[in-house]
Formats: sequence, structure tokens, C-alpha cells
Amino acid sequence: MPGKSRDSLEPVRWKNGVLEVIDQTRLPGRLVYVRMRTVDQVSSAIRSMKVRGAPLIGVVGGYGLVLAALKIRNGDLSQARSRLRKSADSLISTRPTGVNLRWAVERVFKASSRVDSAATLGDELRREADAILREELEAAHKIGHFGAPLIEDGDTVLTHCNAGSLATARYGTALAVVRSAVEDGKNVSVIATETRPLLQGSRLTAFELSRDGIPVRLICDSAAAQLMARGAVDKVVVGADRILGTGHVTNKIGTLPIALGAKFYDVPFYVAAPVSTLDLVTDVSRVVIEERDQREVLLIGGRRFSPRNVGALNPAFDITPPELVTGIVTDRGVVGQPLAENIRAMFG
Repeated sequence: MPGKSRDSLEPVRWKNGVLEVIDQTRLPGRLVYVRMRTVDQVSSAIRSMKVRGAPLIGVVGGYGLVLAALKIRNGDLSQARSRLRKSADSLISTRPTGVNLRWAVERVFKASSRVDSAATLGDELRREADAILREELEAAHKIGHFGAPLIEDGDTVLTHCNAGSLATARYGTALAVVRSAVEDGKNVSVIATETRPLLQGSRLTAFELSRDGIPVRLICDSAAAQLMARGAVDKVVVGADRILGTGHVTNKIGTLPIALGAKFYDVPFYVAAPVSTLDLVTDVSRVVIEERDQREVLLIGGRRFSPRNVGALNPAFDITPPELVTGIVTDRGVVGQPLAENIRAMFG
């Protein structure tokens, strides 16, 4: 019988004016925190993937702006807000594809309009960042609550990348659905894709689930369709970095072929994400797909496995069209087909 989720990983915390985050590049070997005191350190941690996962990036980005505000203790308020705006834009530029980062940073920046002196900026922005952290944690548990009924006793769930505690304020999105089902007493096992090129599935998802006592097995990314063809997968549940009003889902590269396989083999394909991941404005043609350093593909563990004269393409995300998605599990409920119509009805 799978163990009960401990919900004990704390990916981000604020201590005495210092932002602490788990360095995800060190997992599963070591569980260590990076301590950050400046907005530049936060930007670097996000860019280098020490911090990753759309909801968590949003939370950390919000606190990054707090750190910038705390450096401003006097002077003209309009000049202070101008400096903050530059810091906000710098943070947002670190990961252009996910929507949570912009949403959280802009929300914290907006809090600067509520103060009447530069000396109080840091405290006011800190209150807003704290509120975002609380709300994201509550949202994760609500996603689990709404998603658990979709999982049946004995199901094997396939997931991609890491959409667990390490990608959120805690508890997860896709893994929140699994955890909540387990806490309801259901026997659930998980198949996790390795998730090339940075192996978030094998390093992070497997780490979280094994830590919780939930059965998990790893597969190569390219094995997913074969397992669905064999009937070895009952449900697919993944996270998201951006969900458009049309129902298009932007997520870690490799999600689209899994969705295509699920559609062909009639396996329900669910996306789990908080409302902060919704983007009801942008057209799918305007979504920027981040291209990351080709060395992430060419090197594994610092060792090159390809010829020296060969380059690589490294898109970090892909876009799954709505017709491949069975439903979207949010913290306000499950959105079913037709997605565009039901997203409008639920979120307006």
C-alpha cells in the first residue's frame, strides 16, 4: 500500500530578509538551499534552473522583487518605482514562456502603488509576496481535491517532467492529483519520463515520489507511446507553464508527443495547473518558446556524447492543442471539453 504523502518539502522560504530556495540542480544527490539577498541572484537562480516549475518561479520572482525593494530605503518614490520596474522587467525576462513569473512579479510590483514613501516599499511588497505564496499552496491542495476523483483505485498514471512540490509552493499540480488520490486510500503507481535534457523526471519526480512511498518507475521519454500501446498506462497527468484561453497547453518539451500517443490509444490526458497559469489574452501564435543553451543537449553530466562538430536545437517547451486534452484540473474545478468554451464560462 503506498505511503501517505508527507508534503514536507519546502521549496522556498523567507528567513530574516533572505530568500532560501532548494537548489534543484543538486537533486537527488543533495538537498541544499541557496540563500539569496539580491534580485540579480534570484534572476540567476531562475535562469540556471536552480529554481524551476512555473508556479514556483512565480513565487520566487515575486520575492526577488521584494529583495530589490528592500535595497531602496529613501529617496523619491517615483524614482524608486522606476528602479523597481527595471528589476521587474529583468526578472520577467529570465524565462519568457511560462506565464506565472510575469503574473506574480507584476502583482508584487503593483503593490508599490499602495505606499507613500520609499522607506515602506519593501514591507508592502513582502506582504504581497507572502500572500502569493499562501495562495499557491492553497491552490495546490485544491488541485489535488478536484483531481483525485479522476484517478481510480489501481490506476497507473504517467507524468512528464516534474509537477510536484519542487515545481510549486509545495504539494504540486500533477503530483497533487496523485498525492490526493493516495491520501483517499487508492492504490496508485506512477510512470515518470526521464525528461531530457535536464532529467527533471528521473532526478526530481522520482525523488519526490520515492520519498513519499508512492510506487514510481522511470522510462525513457520515447517509451511512453509503447507503454500506452501495451495498455500499461491508465491516465496521463502533466503540469503546465501556460494555458491559453483556447485550451492550448504549453509545457515541458516532450509533452506533445505524449498527448498524441494518448489520443491515439484512447488514454485520458489531463493537465493540472493553478489559475495563475492561465493566459486568457495571448494568441497561440504569439507564445514565445524558450530556446535554451545547446550544451544542455550535447553534454550529460558535463561529458560530451556527440561529435565536436555537431550542434543541437534545444526548445524548452512545446504546445499541445486543445483537442488532445481530456480536461484541465485547476484550483477552481475541472475544465472539460470543449475547452475554450468552458474556460470562458469558468474564468471569463
